[in-house]
Amino acid sequence: TKAAYIETGVWAQKALKEAKLFGQVDVIASSADKNFSYIPENIIVPADADYVHLCSNNTIYGTQFKSFPESNIPVICDMSSDIFSRAVDVSKFDLIYAGAQKNMGPAGTTCVIIKDEMLGKIKAGTPTIMNYKVHAENESMFNTPACFAIYVVMLTMQWLKELGGVKAIQELNEDKAALLYAEIDRNTLFTGNVAVADRSIMNACFTATTPELGKSFLKFAEENGIVGIKGHRLSGGYRASLYNALPLSSVQYLVLLMQHFEKNNS
Repeated sequence: TKAAYIETGVWAQKALKEAKLFGQVDVIASSADKNFSYIPENIIVPADADYVHLCSNNTIYGTQFKSFPESNIPVICDMSSDIFSRAVDVSKFDLIYAGAQKNMGPAGTTCVIIKDEMLGKIKAGTPTIMNYKVHAENESMFNTPACFAIYVVMLTMQWLKELGGVKAIQELNEDKAALLYAEIDRNTLFTGNVAVADRSIMNACFTATTPELGKSFLKFAEENGIVGIKGHRLSGGYRASLYNALPLSSVQYLVLLMQHFEKNNS
């Protein structure tokens, strides 16, 4: 009848909006006061809620939970944008859901990891297709599966295992993020958007020191083969997404361009 939500970005907001259709929603922590530029600290999870919900990584704003709140109630987590990018203790979560489109495979497929005791805990009137118990009983074949998308997910998981698994890709992702953030902090023409301790290893968000330089760098980047780094309209600046498939060499190239841009504009 009541759920606790942690509000750290747009997708967290969208989730709590939908939850309000089913019952009372209490926002127990939020970073909306500073445009979601940090992850709230010392979050107290209420014991009288049915569950607590959070979004582990915030793509638009570039923040990420480095640790998760202690909880005596079920923990539900949207890991769409950082699943398989780093090791997590899955046993601490009662339900994890994640869209495939960042690190797993094509859009249209969703991965759900759920504890058996959570199955079937739905309100009367919930459509059958939204009942995970039914999907589990039918071995994920209750509806016609997205065969090609699932096949590509299999290929991606095989690739990940060949690399050394989640542990190996986490090391690579941390190296990519460290390289880019070091340049953002060093370069006199750029500044990071979020609290250093909460920086995402998946989405590095930063801005130029002036609007004019901001436009110039986008043009400079596109002229040199880098597209798609313009930040979301809600956060502005730039967003470099460092998902599993992105090689370290791409980050090295972006850093090189940032250095050249600084040299040409100082």
